Amino acid sequence: MTADQRKKMIILMINMFIAIGSFGIIIPILPAYLESLNQGGMAAGLMIAIFAGAQFVFSPIAGKWADQYGRRKMIIYGLLGLTLSMFIFYLVDSIWLLYASRVIGGIGAALLIPAIFAYVADITTFEQRAKGNSYVSAAMSLGIVVGPGIGGFLADYGLKFPFLISAVISLVSVLFSMAVLKESRSEEHAKFEAPGSEESMAKKLVRSVKMPFFIPLIITLVMSFGLMAYESVIGLFVDNQFNATPQDIAIMVTSTGIVSVVVQLFVVDRMVAKFGEGKILNAFIGVTAIGFLLSLVATSYELFFGITLLIFLATSILRPVLNTLISKLAGNEQGFAMGMNNAYMSIGNVLGPTLGGLLYDVQIIYPFILGLVLLVVTLFITILWQKNDKPKAKLKPQI
Repeated sequence: MTADQRKKMIILMINMFIAIGSFGIIIPILPAYLESLNQGGMAAGLMIAIFAGAQFVFSPIAGKWADQYGRRKMIIYGLLGLTLSMFIFYLVDSIWLLYASRVIGGIGAALLIPAIFAYVADITTFEQRAKGNSYVSAAMSLGIVVGPGIGGFLADYGLKFPFLISAVISLVSVLFSMAVLKESRSEEHAKFEAPGSEESMAKKLVRSVKMPFFIPLIITLVMSFGLMAYESVIGLFVDNQFNATPQDIAIMVTSTGIVSVVVQLFVVDRMVAKFGEGKILNAFIGVTAIGFLLSLVATSYELFFGITLLIFLATSILRPVLNTLISKLAGNEQGFAMGMNNAYMSIGNVLGPTLGGLLYDVQIIYPFILGLVLLVVTLFITILWQKNDKPKAKLKPQI
């Protein structure tokens, strides 16, 4: 990458890190805060589902706006939405206003994330796309790791203090982006209007089925579904099965995040260059499925810990590879493609914890069985899709 490309990439990584990390700050104290409002598990689940639901509804619209109005505006507006959401969290104690703040935060994420990945596509060459997406994905993973740790430390200064710090940090990122981030679209691309730009979200979802990147979108949905179902019950599972302490669970979550960051920064780009996206998809969907299978037979916390690391290792490779594949197949519709990518991910983020929690209450291993079945089916679909020459033919540098 050139010096200018690296500068822009660093700015995008900082924005993504702050956006993800600022919400991660509140994770450790959210259960205690909800308990102080006489709320329990239902409210905690709704906090996740409402955010993901709003993100899902607005992702296709946000993708269109990223193409129509520019990446820079959407990134700034997205950060503003997340900032407002955090300030509401700090200032109010009404559960309904907290739900409203999650809607605003979900809209902010819907505006931000597709625009960042579309920005990456604008500033990188076809061959650099995997590296650029890996860097941004690593920033997301780092935010997931660092945010909760900071939140746990800040909680010593007051239960709501992390909310204030999260809001202030997010506001700083808004001002930072306004000052240093430049628009990435060329004038030629700015004149391009994606077909069906006035479509409703339902029509966009239907149109996405006909796109060359539909199968990668399905893989994104399945991966998000499986991960969220897995993450939503993992703490309960290791506590129930292995008497794990909160410290044990915290170590597991932090370790998986560190693995994700290292792999996305130093491994993914080399793997894509050597093997190509298709082979990596097949291999690591298979590895993830094996991880879910092994989860069913783990006999100790240490073994389950190792299996969890394997699952997160595989998915941390799959995420940037999927983003890259979708971007390469999208052509001039980068905003639409990244918007739909975010929408499909959000569907998985809504359904995963909801269904995972319900199945866990029936039988604690059912969420893992469901994830295993979905991954095996997805692997077969992916292999059949790659036998068609059309996806491969489209994966050529565009002139």
